Amino acid sequence: MTTHRIRALALCIFHHDGKILVNEARDPITEKPFFRPIGGGIEFGETSAQAIVREVHEELGLPITDVRLLGTLESIFTYNGTPGHEIVQVYDAKFVDASVYEVSHLNAQESDGAAFVAKWLPWTGFTDEAPLVPDGLHELLKKVSILD
Repeated sequence: MTTHRIRALALCIFHHDGKILVNEARDPITEKPFFRPIGGGIEFGETSAQAIVREVHEELGLPITDVRLLGTLESIFTYNGTPGHEIVQVYDAKFVDASVYEVSHLNAQESDGAAFVAKWLPWTGFTDEAPLVPDGLHELLKKVSILD
C-alpha cells in the first residue's frame, strides 16, 4: 500500500513585461500540458525562502535577490494517475543578472538531472487546456497585483 503524504513546496514567480518564467510539463496519462513556475520541494531544516534560493540555483544556476513571500496555496491534484497534495509557498524574486529577462528561454535541470527549458510566457498564454499550476496561483497573482 502506498502511503500518501502532503508535500511542502516553494515556487518563485519571475515576471517581466507581462511574461512569467515557467516550466512546461505534460501529464503522462492524460497528455494534458501544464505550466509551473520554477521551484521545488522544501528540504527538512530549510525555510521555504532558502528552498527557493537553492532550487533556482540548482535548476538555473543563477543567483536571485529581493525574495519575498506572496502567499500560500494548497493544491490537491492528480498527476500520472496518482493523487497529490501540496502546501505551496509562492514567492516573488528578481534575477541578479538583468540580461536573463531579455532571453526567450533558459536551459535548466531538475535535481534528478533531467533537462528542461524554462520559457518566458505571456499571462494570456495559460488556458483551461494548458493551465498555470497550482490551482489558485492565477488568483493569488491578481490579488497581490503581479498579474493584471
